Amino acid sequence: MEIRPKMTVKLRMAAKCPSHSLSELSTRDVSFVIDEPLERGGTNMGPTPTDTVIAALVGCTNTIGSKCAASLGIDAGHFHISAVCDFDRRGVTLMEEVDVPFTKIILTVEADGSASEADLQRLAEEVAKYCPVSKLFRQAGTQIEEIWKKKSV
Repeated sequence: MEIRPKMTVKLRMAAKCPSHSLSELSTRDVSFVIDEPLERGGTNMGPTPTDTVIAALVGCTNTIGSKCAASLGIDAGHFHISAVCDFDRRGVTLMEEVDVPFTKIILTVEADGSASEADLQRLAEEVAKYCPVSKLFRQAGTQIEEIWKKKSV
């Protein structure tokens, strides 16, 4: 009898929040913090909530990109990923409600494997289909410009 994994699971996160800016989080057996910089009254012990969202996009692109590359038989090697985000701060400063706070993200993915530029474009199309974090951004109205290329030596 074949055991089938569940296709819908519950993701769980818990946090203690000892100050207005510091969140001490745990999930599974991993702990980390989210905080604000000193100039915003935080202790600068970790990335901000908005930094963390961008980090999730980078991490998801890496993970799903690697899975898709393996599935397609593409030697992408390792990725070097950078993200630059245009962020509308009017909402977080309580000036006014903002429907799309993350207006644009330029995501540059450099692959150090032997994949051709054409392979990387095919890989980018597959990652766009499956990366849940990029889907979340896009469905919220964020424009994501992706640049997939071979890492220059």
